[in-house]
Amino acid sequence: MELFAAIVLFLSALFNVVAWPRFFKRVSADPRARDTAGKPTAFYRVHAILLAIALLLAAASAIAGTLLLLS
Repeated sequence: MELFAAIVLFLSALFNVVAWPRFFKRVSADPRARDTAGKPTAFYRVHAILLAIALLLAAASAIAGTLLLLS
């Protein structure tokens, strides 16, 4: 069961590391990401926070998966 949990954690981490940066690239190119003065909008900031959370969760998942395998 621990092996299964570790695999799920690693897959979750992989998904977040692969999917979110690609998505954020599209968010950055979206016209709603910047106002007329070129400053980041709330749309951009919210997605930047979501990206940061996803990457933190990916790191935590990878660490937890590793600890499960080592125990």
